[in-house]
Amino acid sequence: MMIEPPIDELAKRMKGNKYKLCVVMAKRAKELEKRIPAELEKSEKKAISIAADEIYEGKIVSDI
Repeated sequence: MMIEPPIDELAKRMKGNKYKLCVVMAKRAKELEKRIPAELEKSEKKAISIAADEIYEGKIVSDI
């Protein structure tokens, strides 16, 4: 089973800190659930997957 984006690549975006990655991804997913709940219902992707994609694409930068 292939996971996209790869967890190691996501961790690199957080300077190798997987704990930081989890925190940032969870915060972004919660933010998405509050801001666009109707769009998430229609989407095939869950909020956590969208957050992972955003981090991988460099759209989300950690402030912690």
